[in-house]
Amino acid sequence: MAGAERTWIARLTPAADGSVSALLDLPLGLDVWERHPSSLLVAAPEGVLADLERRGLARVDRWATREEYEARMHDADGR
Repeated sequence: MAGAERTWIARLTPAADGSVSALLDLPLGLDVWERHPSSLLVAAPEGVLADLERRGLARVDRWATREEYEARMHDADGR
């Protein structure tokens, strides 16, 4: 395997004919941080997110890489 795949913090919004529960039932290995009635906040590898988009299962809003997100949270804590 080449380099490690980039992990993103992203919001997943199910397709119009899908649901949050259906996304959770998929064997994707998502690291779910928050569950909302209409979306999930997850940490997931780029390949998983791209597959969800390609298959039309969810709209993916990539917020930041895990490293970028953790750096922002660290800075916000004033440490």
